[in-house]
Order: sequence, then C-alpha cells, then structure tokens
Amino acid sequence: MIGLLAMWLILQDSLAPPQIAFGLLLSIGATLALRAARPAQPRLHRPLVALRLASRVLLDIVRSNVAVARLILGLVRHREVRSGFLRVPLDLRDPHGLAVLAAIITSTPGTIWVDLTRDGRTLTLHVLDLQDEEEWVHTIKQRYERALREIFE
Repeated sequence: MIGLLAMWLILQDSLAPPQIAFGLLLSIGATLALRAARPAQPRLHRPLVALRLASRVLLDIVRSNVAVARLILGLVRHREVRSGFLRVPLDLRDPHGLAVLAAIITSTPGTIWVDLTRDGRTLTLHVLDLQDEEEWVHTIKQRYERALREIFE
C-alpha cells in the first residue's frame, strides 16, 4: 500500500495534501480490490528461516554475477563452457513457495526458470554454465527448496 502511494506521489510530482489524500484512497482501494482477487494468502511458518534464505539468496546473486562476468570476459579458459537444460524433481507444492523459487532462480544470473510440469513435480531450468547436473539439482533442492518448504508448508 505504501509503495502504491509513493508511486502515485512520484507520478504526480507533488506532495500537496489533496494528492496525498487521493493517493492514499487509491492505494487502499487497490490493495483491497487485489486482495479479494487472491484466493489463498501465504502463511509463513518459519520467519527466521525466511531471513536466512534471503541472505543466502543475496550472497548467491553476488557470486553468480561474478561467475557470469568471468564467463563473459573470457576469464574461464581452462575448461569448456557448456550451457544446457536441467530437470529438477520438486517436493515443494505450495504456490507461494513455487513463486518464490521462480523468483530466486530467475534473479540469479546464469539461470532461468523454463518450465514447470502440470503436476508441479518437475522444474526445467536453463543454466548458462552447466558443468555438473547433480550438483545443480542438489543445490536447488537443499539450498532453496528445503528452506521454502519449511517456510510455506
């Protein structure tokens, strides 16, 4: 709600009281309307695990940026860079957890969420530098999926 109000005030380029009041009404109305359209509300069971996961993801994003930069700059000469698709079996079923997993994977440079099977049991990823498929599966399942299951299920 505060984000919507801030966006409204930035777009209006004004902090006049009528603009603040209208932006507040608009953001409250939009929040209530969008909440009604959402069938299930997320329930965070372990907030400390969520904080630990967030810090892990930020660190992984930094590491991935460095790794991708090394690939782009040609600093990885001792081995062949091989990109490819990878299938990861999933145990996570919560739609909010899956959405967070998609955001984590897509925001990490060098990986992209490609597909999730209809039954939600298999995730397909594209990895820019796919050296060891088993290591990637282990990383996704142990580093991210396990924490997301603790948080959402």
